[in-house]
Amino acid sequence: MIPLLLVLLLALVLFGAGFALKALWWIAIIILVVWLLGFVIRPATGGGKRGRWYRW
Repeated sequence: MIPLLLVLLLALVLFGAGFALKALWWIAIIILVVWLLGFVIRPATGGGKRGRWYRW
């Protein structure tokens, strides 16, 4: 009985970790796309130069 519970617990932990990692990958991809779009869509500054869209 105990080995069966341990296997079920391990399956539950691995399923939760897999879901969390997949969600983190999607969040990372979205952030990367927004970051790359920031380089394409930059506001122009007063001197005609392209400005930075971030402040750091």
